[in-house]
Amino acid sequence: MQDEDYEYLYALEESFWWFAGMREITASLLDPFLPNRARTILDAGCGTGGNLEWLIRYSGKGHIIGIDPVPLAIDFCRQRNHLMLSQASATDLPFADESFDLVTSFDVLVQIPGEGTDDQSIKEMWRVLKPGGIAFVRGPAYSWMRSGHDEALDTVRRYTLGELCDKMETFGFDVVRKTYANSLLFPAVAVRRLLFKRLGLADGGSDVKPLPPSLDWLNRLLTKFLLAEAAFLRNPNAAFPFGLSVVCIARKPE
Repeated sequence: MQDEDYEYLYALEESFWWFAGMREITASLLDPFLPNRARTILDAGCGTGGNLEWLIRYSGKGHIIGIDPVPLAIDFCRQRNHLMLSQASATDLPFADESFDLVTSFDVLVQIPGEGTDDQSIKEMWRVLKPGGIAFVRGPAYSWMRSGHDEALDTVRRYTLGELCDKMETFGFDVVRKTYANSLLFPAVAVRRLLFKRLGLADGGSDVKPLPPSLDWLNRLLTKFLLAEAAFLRNPNAAFPFGLSVVCIARKPE
């Protein structure tokens, strides 16, 4: 990621349709597993800190800690007045065993370069979670959907839902909820990306860019698509069979 990408991320995390909508989807999935009480939470790859504030809904009087390997990302977190931060990699968490009740990984496993680094990160989540603790892991779906957006953001891997959940189970987690997400828009995005690849056309780099004021209506419309998915996923038995993202919620056995 370039400095400009972090600047866009910092500016857009609160209102851009994808971030706002995916937070609502995350809430629909996580709420049943996290009743109101004090928790210590780790956001393993916090970026510019947009999710650190949002995770307060699950922390009660506990603490929320963010880690990221990029100094600029940590600087942006501090601008949001987050102080419990560490410049570190998700593959080598600087915390004691069994320190956290909840560990979140929002599109982070896919960006860590190197063979097996996603496995190492999952192993680290397991290590720092308390028995009974929850891991929330999200990532982009399907290797064949790779695009200029992935190249711009240094995405090195994508998963099917089965692949991600199998990884979690390999390290001892019990998968308690799984689904694809950002599914209603999937057909249109898939056709666009496949068409651009067939025609050999560039697809514009990162999708996380400010929309012009004249397209505010589009931001609201796209947000509504994700809010509709969030409403559907409030049913604990609901799941989407395909989508642009994969989501796995897993518990460390007690």
